[in-house]
Amino acid sequence: MKTNYLFLFIFCSLLFISCTEDGALSESEDSFTEDGLASTEPGGESSGVGDGYGSQDNSGIVTAGEWNDLANWSFWQNLLNQEEADAFTSDWQFNTANRFSFKVTDASNLPAVDIPINVKQGNNIVWEARTDNQGTAELWIDLKNNTQKTADASTYSFYINNTPITASVHAFAQGVNTIKLNASVPVQSKVDLAFIVDATGSMGDEMDFLKDDLKQVIQNVKSNDGNLQISTGTVFYRDTGDAYVVKESAFTTNLESTLSFISDQEAEGGGDFPEAVHTALKTGVDQLQWSTSAKSRIAFLLLDAPPHNESQIKDDMHTSIQKAAKKGIKIIPIVASGINKETEFLMRNFSITTNGTYVFITNDSGVGNDHLEPTVGEYEVEYLKDLMVRLITKYTE
Repeated sequence: MKTNYLFLFIFCSLLFISCTEDGALSESEDSFTEDGLASTEPGGESSGVGDGYGSQDNSGIVTAGEWNDLANWSFWQNLLNQEEADAFTSDWQFNTANRFSFKVTDASNLPAVDIPINVKQGNNIVWEARTDNQGTAELWIDLKNNTQKTADASTYSFYINNTPITASVHAFAQGVNTIKLNASVPVQSKVDLAFIVDATGSMGDEMDFLKDDLKQVIQNVKSNDGNLQISTGTVFYRDTGDAYVVKESAFTTNLESTLSFISDQEAEGGGDFPEAVHTALKTGVDQLQWSTSAKSRIAFLLLDAPPHNESQIKDDMHTSIQKAAKKGIKIIPIVASGINKETEFLMRNFSITTNGTYVFITNDSGVGNDHLEPTVGEYEVEYLKDLMVRLITKYTE
């Protein structure tokens, strides 16, 4: 796996968690040389690759884009009318034809954060979610299906805070369902950030290259987290038959502990294309102790290969996705070089069903092997670290 720069993203994202600058690349900033190394930017020091041991700052090199299918729903639906996209989505059994969107506010018309909401058929809970920092939530009916099939919504009932929603609820085709609560909602300050990382392949000296930034990263996070109580946790994974399948570090507000764990990891193993994504996802969702009450819960999934395409693995994966949605965890995949279209569409389904967004590394920096051009509309190329900061800020403000 070409993961020899993925660990860099984790450190960079922690370093700039509280940054609010726009990370989009302007023409003046897009200063890449033919050999793929970033050149010296005007008025600044070189951000190019040094000797690999921290002699200069190597952050701000990798570039990426973001595409939010939930915000571009017509594009996604039209995409599913194409044979390739429909085939991949059907193979992994994601039926997104029955989307129900909600915007919930409290008595003061402020976003109602971390409110449980669900849909039932009879006494059986079909899908559960929690509102995010903006008061939005997504519910799905008949998600695990190999066809894009519209369900009869009249046989389902919707609940918020375990109370039936008496107003008429409609599918997204008729717009977002708006709900106003009669009471104020407590302000949440906890934020859980998890990094689930494919650790197969050759990391070489990359890990050592990043260790010199640890103290700076830790101090920056400590001094800039403001009123938020930020906890971080990590899951590194490989595949069956490797030295390990998963390793995790528990959520902690002590960022030094998280970064120490990361610095001790090495990337090895793998071999075949698919990896133990389903096991890593299960570990991240089930084993990490996500806050029962929080303003935001985000899981960045950094990978360059899909799960194994097996029936039981598909079942396990769907279970983890459903549990993530129930806990209010946004899954944000970050795909690197080496992925194929099947992986792209699968990861986009991960983000869609958990109210997240899709991130893809681009060729603009010249880092790594060739990156798959995603089937999306127009997007902005950003430095990956800035993009991650922007998303963290968006989902925690």
